[in-house]
Amino acid sequence: MTARDDVLAAVRRGLGRGAVSDAVAAELTARVATHRRNLIPARAAALEPAARLRLFVDMAEAVQTTVARVSDAGDVPGEVARYLAAENLPAELAMAPDPALDALPWDARPLLRIRRGKSSPEDAVSLTPCLAAVAETGTLMLMSGERTPTTLNFLPDTHIVVVRSGQVVATYEDGWDLLRARGALPRTVNFITGPSRTGDIEQRIELGAHGPRRLHVILIDDGASEADGER
Repeated sequence: MTARDDVLAAVRRGLGRGAVSDAVAAELTARVATHRRNLIPARAAALEPAARLRLFVDMAEAVQTTVARVSDAGDVPGEVARYLAAENLPAELAMAPDPALDALPWDARPLLRIRRGKSSPEDAVSLTPCLAAVAETGTLMLMSGERTPTTLNFLPDTHIVVVRSGQVVATYEDGWDLLRARGALPRTVNFITGPSRTGDIEQRIELGAHGPRRLHVILIDDGASEADGER
């Protein structure tokens, strides 16, 4: 037996339940395998790619995410430099050690100082890829891994995320489909909708309460299909 089996057996004993019968086990296995979908908001249903991109941008901007659209992946370093200068931020960042990001022409922006790896409390800005961007809510779907340390998503005050147009999906269910197609699930999946915020202090919205106070998306309009998403 695995540790998981031990934990589930202990839960069953605590609930006073016996072992699951073969018939019930088969029914539960079939239910999990079907990945039954939840209700789909009308605004996200049956959208063409261009409309899906517009919906993602609209929903993201509605929750204080800034979005810059570029026509080619080679434009990303220039947009990073522009954004940092516009926000009066230092020209340095912690970047995910991801091959797709490494392949970008960073040498065209020699003034940018880039450190690859997980984030530290001293980092002001991080740059990461994403697995998917969900149009129905303007949400980013990121997963943990050696190439995508989760600390980059939450420690720095400013988080920049590179999204290819082919990674913009209509719904959360579409994002989970992309993740399942990769095979083994990651340790952590993070859904990020806008900068960190709280309304606990006198019912006023405060940004940066539990994570970045700025979230900037660089959307590459490269015409890629969903199957060509980078992560």
